[in-house]
Amino acid sequence: VQLQASGGGLVQFGGSLRLSCTASGRTSDINVIGWLRQRPGKQRELVASIRRDGSTSYEDSLKDRVTISKDTAKDTVTLQMNSLKPEDTAVYYCHAQILVGPAERVDRYEYWGQGTLVTVSS
Repeated sequence: VQLQASGGGLVQFGGSLRLSCTASGRTSDINVIGWLRQRPGKQRELVASIRRDGSTSYEDSLKDRVTISKDTAKDTVTLQMNSLKPEDTAVYYCHAQILVGPAERVDRYEYWGQGTLVTVSS
């Protein structure tokens, strides 16, 4: 699986930004795809993810400001971010997982796109 991210850039406080991630390769095997971010001096953290069945997960502190969606026909996942704050400044990574095997001993294959920098100015 290859992941191509796009959409980062500079945005003002309170603005919006849309990130896109296009997958290629074994896209039909992807179980979960989403976005993580790494803020300066911080560990990488989940922003949002979406499963094959369309169910979503969000980081609690972000769920009121971000929406993840997917276009299965285009193998694209979109992260819409609104009301951006300077603390949202980070490198955002598209991330996909393929899970193989039974739940009690699942093999997890992870794939990362190149990071895309989002900078929110105050």
